[in-house]
Amino acid sequence: MSNHKFIGALTVSMIVGASCCVPAYAQQRMSLQSLFDLADQQNQRIKVSEVALKAAEEGVASAKSAMLPSVELSMQGSYIGNAFLMSRGFSTSGTTEYIVPGLGPQQVQNGKQPTPHWGNSFTARASQVIYAGGAIHSGIEMAKLGHQLAELDVEKNRQEVRFLITGYYLDLCKLRNQSQVIAKNIELTEKIIEQMKARREQGTVLKNDITRYELQLQSLQLSKTQIDDAQKIIRHQLSTAIHLPEGVTFEVDTQSLEEEGTALKALVSEELWQQTAAENNIGIRQASLATEISAQKVKNVRAASRPSVAVVAENNLCGPYTSDMIPKNANVNVWFVGIGVKYSLSSLWKNKHNIRKAKHENIQARERVQLASEGIENGVHASYTNLLTSSVEVSTQEKQVELADQNYMVVKNRYDNDMALLTDMLDASNMKLSADMALVNARINMLYNYFKLKYITNTL
Repeated sequence: MSNHKFIGALTVSMIVGASCCVPAYAQQRMSLQSLFDLADQQNQRIKVSEVALKAAEEGVASAKSAMLPSVELSMQGSYIGNAFLMSRGFSTSGTTEYIVPGLGPQQVQNGKQPTPHWGNSFTARASQVIYAGGAIHSGIEMAKLGHQLAELDVEKNRQEVRFLITGYYLDLCKLRNQSQVIAKNIELTEKIIEQMKARREQGTVLKNDITRYELQLQSLQLSKTQIDDAQKIIRHQLSTAIHLPEGVTFEVDTQSLEEEGTALKALVSEELWQQTAAENNIGIRQASLATEISAQKVKNVRAASRPSVAVVAENNLCGPYTSDMIPKNANVNVWFVGIGVKYSLSSLWKNKHNIRKAKHENIQARERVQLASEGIENGVHASYTNLLTSSVEVSTQEKQVELADQNYMVVKNRYDNDMALLTDMLDASNMKLSADMALVNARINMLYNYFKLKYITNTL
């Protein structure tokens, strides 16, 4: 089938199918896009992923804070017990020689020493890392990539929810069409029964013939009840997915499906679908981001084998001074500024395995990108082929409906003229019903394959 014929068949069948879907008694119609908008705002699955996205945003801010200076303040109050001076033999009797600067050796009596009991300590410490082997930078990049993954996860959930809603939406259209087809057949069967009852009064129809059609009417009414109940179930599932308030009902408005048929003209070939999938598919994009994250992990692991350098400044005010042999009731203030270098020599033989592991994980991530691309390519090809097949099926079923209608009219005329049996009439009715139902299913199946292509390419 040529592309032009394919587009024509698809567009016409969408419009015809859409016109059948719109119920005459609908009070509030909702298009597919309006359902998408409600799901974006209210679907629980999307809400969960959006909260995860906010957490990822805070993760980026947290990673960037590692570049800021660290400032520590501490304040302490204490009660100091009595100091005891003892000899090397742990005796508190006798004296101990104590060298006092400027005075020389002095003798100090062992035992309890006069000690100030209330102590205080105030410390302020600031440090700024100026080199960490690339660990801070790689941590920030990993957090940013994690944020992008969270964004893609929101979009992935949004696409999956939209595809779920599309399935419910198309099922409602299919069931609505089937209900209308059966309703027409019920109406037709009731007319035939009335005609047959009139002919029975004339003696040209047996009671058994009427009974067989009444059985068919009961079967049709049961089928319609089952289809109507199935619509209630799907409508409830759809309402749950978009969190409609309890008691709020709606009817489908398939005008948006006609617009999709027009939009399809811009993407008629498989090559364009494949290109769209390669650019937009979330699975491929997530796999690519995972590759970048694994590359940053390699840098982060390597940073453990490199020194870290920081500028440090500290001021300490404490009292009393208890580090001397005889405590002094005074405050001492000390400050310093310097550069600190830290390096773990054991990383030379311990960290090499972690580096190798990170490298292998990076290779694995790159292979997963290729694997994801192959899977999407196969999915697009299969869905596009199914779309072409379903368009042929629609054309075939339309022809079968036409032939079944012609056959029914011929058989009915022959039966009215006593030239055909009742079984021929029943066969023609069943053939017409089967053809009508098959056409409904074929049209919805083609729409489903089209939307599945949009889902695989993540353009819903």
